[in-house]
Amino acid sequence: MHLSIRAQLSTMMFLQYFVWGAWWVTLGAYMIRLGFGDIVGRTYAAQGIAAIIAPLIFGAIADRYAPAERMLGALHLTGAVILVFLANVQTDKTVFYVTVLLYLITFMPTLPLANAITLHAIDTPSRTFPAIRMFGTLGWIAAGLVLSFVVADFVLTPDSQFTIEQTAYPIWLAAAAAAALGVFCFFLPATPPRAARSPSGPGVIGALGLDIFQLKASGAFWVFIFCSLLTSIPLAFYYGYTNAFLVDQKIDNAVALQSLGQVSEIGFLLLLPLLLARFSFKTVLLVGMLAWAFRYALFAFGYNDAGAVMPFILLGILLHGVCYDFFFVAGQIYVDEQFPKSARARTQAFLTFVTLGIGTLIGGEISNMVFNLYTDDSITNWRTVWLVPGVMAGVVAIGFGFLFKEKEKH
Repeated sequence: MHLSIRAQLSTMMFLQYFVWGAWWVTLGAYMIRLGFGDIVGRTYAAQGIAAIIAPLIFGAIADRYAPAERMLGALHLTGAVILVFLANVQTDKTVFYVTVLLYLITFMPTLPLANAITLHAIDTPSRTFPAIRMFGTLGWIAAGLVLSFVVADFVLTPDSQFTIEQTAYPIWLAAAAAAALGVFCFFLPATPPRAARSPSGPGVIGALGLDIFQLKASGAFWVFIFCSLLTSIPLAFYYGYTNAFLVDQKIDNAVALQSLGQVSEIGFLLLLPLLLARFSFKTVLLVGMLAWAFRYALFAFGYNDAGAVMPFILLGILLHGVCYDFFFVAGQIYVDEQFPKSARARTQAFLTFVTLGIGTLIGGEISNMVFNLYTDDSITNWRTVWLVPGVMAGVVAIGFGFLFKEKEKH
């Protein structure tokens, strides 16, 4: 692969996740400041709706008509316009929610499209793709650092009553990055539509991976899928409310602090192949599930009316590498090894549908209900808010430990 192509793909990945990290992390704190706190969880649940709808809208188009790089560019340019509109919605929560949903419907398809463009352009995916994909994590980290140490210093006065997370500036930053990426995408390596390989398109069933039910899967596989769905529900609390929690606890540079989680993600991603070679999938997955329960316990007891207990909160953030890599990434590898190559795309689509789709949708609604239940007069009992998903994640992990019986080949 030519070095310039690798640089292009790495830049694409960097900007792809820079866009996501710039506004998605801080959205909850911003909504609470606007008085939209009662729909924060529901708004984050819109990602689940988008993960279900987007493949149905764009799957056949990408398969049969549009080159992937042009579709990626068009989606990001459209998304930039929607984000500009969102940054100006500050009084109507219904319009705010619908706008976020519309943006997510344009954004969610860009994740598999970016992967498809990269995989099409490289010769040795197993060796080259992880290094390119890592630039995405670096982009997410960079977004947090830019917001805390560049944008905040530029737009906020020393006596400002709000932090950068409580303003619309993260949305403006994401819009600018999305516009730049949208233009950049039209200069990426050509990735023609796959009509020659899939003349009929995937259809609704194939787009969501639901044709997996036609395959012969083991009982252990379905235990994994069921537990993945249940684990994805408490995970919604973290993505929807962590930044709002840190801001409420008066922690400086909250969005930059959260980016330490992505730093740990890189480290554990590099360790994961070594751990999978030494331990069974069950052990790695179980550790990942238990890490979520432990993280929520740390957040719960890191909450204090007199001020945050920073060692607990910092450790909870640094656990992100274990939580994400040992659950999501190890889960993707596990699913990939359970089926022949001809079925792997379908099974990965199904796993995404279950976790990012159904799990996120249910989890967002439950987290929304719990947050509202334990918030009174703008004062939130964060300890209880975090203990609820901690108990949920712990119960699922224990159930997985007892029910997952497959013998691993290591």
